[in-house]
Amino acid sequence: MPSSKVIVLAASSDIGAHLARHHLDRGAEVVGTYRERTAEVASLEQAGARLFGVDVGSPADVGVFADELGRGDFAWDVMISAVGVLAPIGPFFSLDFDAWQDSVVVNSLAQLRVLHALYPQRASDRIAKVVFFAGGGTNSAFDCYSAYCLGKLSLIKATELLDSEYPDLQVSIIGTGWVNTKIHRQTVAAGEAAGINFDKTRQFMSDDVGGASLERVAECVDWCLAAPRDAVGGRNFSLVHDDWADPAFVARLQSDPGSHKLRRRV
Repeated sequence: MPSSKVIVLAASSDIGAHLARHHLDRGAEVVGTYRERTAEVASLEQAGARLFGVDVGSPADVGVFADELGRGDFAWDVMISAVGVLAPIGPFFSLDFDAWQDSVVVNSLAQLRVLHALYPQRASDRIAKVVFFAGGGTNSAFDCYSAYCLGKLSLIKATELLDSEYPDLQVSIIGTGWVNTKIHRQTVAAGEAAGINFDKTRQFMSDDVGGASLERVAECVDWCLAAPRDAVGGRNFSLVHDDWADPAFVARLQSDPGSHKLRRRV
């Protein structure tokens, strides 16, 4: 679904860069953030994206970013957050707590801070659409990745809360499963502290074929943006395990308001 003004948080990540380019190719005006200036950042700027150096974990950086967009009169209609950090990796009591807490914040509250700051600047003549990305551990323990897991779980619940409170927003969150991106280098760097995921990740990254493609991620995001609010708003989707490409899936979602949300089963 082409959108006129799109914000991509972490446009320097592999998924973020692909999505930024995807929307640029469709004629959108794209604004993005990055933490480190890389060749990919320069390439995106050459393609037409406006990118800002922003540490989303820094309230000051977020404030400056919001002010700069406000001065530019950027009334966004889509915000996609590709922010995510796996580290610190290891059993909970082995980790530095301050680093652990910072990771929880970056994986959840920091992204919500950006949305909170930019909400007044959304397009007022239509529903503004937001897509977050979930992580592992939604339906089971995710040993050695507690900060990442808890942060992403918070985003899943925040997605539902925002959907309930703000009818002018359509907020969804997608779990991509395995995608061969540079975030997995953090697991390799952690070594044996990553537990069973160390060998699994090394094997995954060495395979020529495996996991979802970046284009498949973009297709799922497009589906979320184009689907009716009462079907996708406030919900957590799996790129791999949900039948989102089947038109009948939307009807099933509309008939069951509690599906694809965090619920206790008895």
